[in-house]
Amino acid sequence: MPVARSSPDPDGSPDAATRATRDLQGLSTEVTARVPQLLGAMRSVGSGLELYSTLDRICETAAELADARYAAIGVVAEDEEGIADLVYYGVDEGTARRIGRLPDGHAGLLGALIHDPEPVRLANVADDPRSCGFPEHHPPMRSFLGVPIRVHGEIFGNLYLTEKRGGGPFDDDDLNMVRVLAAEAGIAIGNARLYEAAHQRERWIDGSVAVTTALLSGSDAEEALQVVAEQARRLSGSAAGIVLLPAKEGGLEIVAVASERRSKALGFVLPPESEFVAELLDGEAVFVEDATSDARVLPDLARDYGPVMMLPLQSDGRLLGALVLPRTQGERSFTKTERTLAAQFASQAALALMMAEAQRDRERLAVYEDRDRIARDLHDLVIQRLFATGMLLESAQRRSVVPEVQEGVGKAVDELDVTIQEIRTAIFALRQGPAEVPSGLRTRVLREINMAAVPLGFKPGHRFIGPVDTVVGELTSKNLIAALREALSNAFRHSGASRIDVVVDTTVQLPDGRQAVRLTVADDGIGIPHGGRRSGLRNLKRRAESLGGDSWYGPGVGDEGSGTTVVWQALP
Repeated sequence: MPVARSSPDPDGSPDAATRATRDLQGLSTEVTARVPQLLGAMRSVGSGLELYSTLDRICETAAELADARYAAIGVVAEDEEGIADLVYYGVDEGTARRIGRLPDGHAGLLGALIHDPEPVRLANVADDPRSCGFPEHHPPMRSFLGVPIRVHGEIFGNLYLTEKRGGGPFDDDDLNMVRVLAAEAGIAIGNARLYEAAHQRERWIDGSVAVTTALLSGSDAEEALQVVAEQARRLSGSAAGIVLLPAKEGGLEIVAVASERRSKALGFVLPPESEFVAELLDGEAVFVEDATSDARVLPDLARDYGPVMMLPLQSDGRLLGALVLPRTQGERSFTKTERTLAAQFASQAALALMMAEAQRDRERLAVYEDRDRIARDLHDLVIQRLFATGMLLESAQRRSVVPEVQEGVGKAVDELDVTIQEIRTAIFALRQGPAEVPSGLRTRVLREINMAAVPLGFKPGHRFIGPVDTVVGELTSKNLIAALREALSNAFRHSGASRIDVVVDTTVQLPDGRQAVRLTVADDGIGIPHGGRRSGLRNLKRRAESLGGDSWYGPGVGDEGSGTTVVWQALP
């Protein structure tokens, strides 16, 4: 079993490449003729700055240089205990899928090279005692050449070449050529790493700016949290971005989910007794290598996920929530750089959340002050004048001897009484604080309608179908009220409507036979303009889908279908 070893290259600097090139001096004419090929390979290796493109190029170039059928680079994990990533050449995608899980470097010849990073040359891999065989569907590989790749003096990984074309083993000339290429590869990888790190930091900074802008632009709070989830998912390369906020009953509630697949996790509360929830509430970051095998992660949330980052959203010692970033099972773990950048992003997002919250508090205080003023004016001026007008009409009614006049004045007095009662209801709603929300869904819907009547200038019509208070659960009720508030707000701000009808129907049946609750808000306004913003409608749809339902819109109740009808439907 021929095995060739040599001392490791000191580093990936230009001097190392120069020293490796000197090893070619005095070689045979045949090898000297390959030097132009080597120089071309070195130029090819150093021609790009994107890291994974560089690794692909190194594999292909090394295989061509040594006349090997297969090539791979095993990137050593940060803890130097295995392979974090494997870039390969020569194995087609179909074969790779049949092979399944890539080697992790914890055992076998690849693992041995991590702990003893010296060049290794074998005529037959199976003859080496460190070899542990190949998995099923793996192509046959006999001859083997492994060379370490160093970047700035540290081991980055190993370059593996197998299956010398023609069936013979790799010779000393192949080893020397590949060592020179590995030294040049170390330089190229170092440059690519610097470029990748700078580009990565730039992207995270841009993402932080986007989040801060969204939070401070006066957007809806839920929409802003969704921006946090979407930006974090995109920047970290995760399968999902999840934002959690402290729940009233303890633990953390999922309030925003960004994922390519539809998620039903929105509104799910992670219990406070969960170990990792306790760590997050204490302001500690949690990193999980494999969610499916970690006992701290709830099984319902761990399905299909592998590495997970869980970061507290905290600023100035105050915990606002948490940011969870999972990758799909089998994907690489988060690097130290990715963890650091994500933690900085979470801190920036938390600071922006605090600033946005302070801004909303100021706006809310101004609204409450304005509502108090309106309530006082309605009570002290409008009701008193209406009451005095009613008394004058009653006096005129008594003095009149014409029956038709008496009847007409009586109806006017009755209408004034109804108007006074409605104004008193509006005053009560204006003076009611956010903590005084009644528990019944019917009452909460009426409260939203009465509150909307003040800015609208008229009271929307309403109708309830079915046992609203007993059928609809708290989670759906909370989301239905939020949907109603969004729909009424849109009607007031954008539609210019003079009529709004609100219907809550709990007798709806879905096509699969399940019972659902449906909220319908119809107006006779101008409708939704082409090219207008749809963020509010997207929020309604996202809420409904998280509860097993849907949301859509159509023509309104005005003449010839003018206006808009918004429908929001969910499982109760």
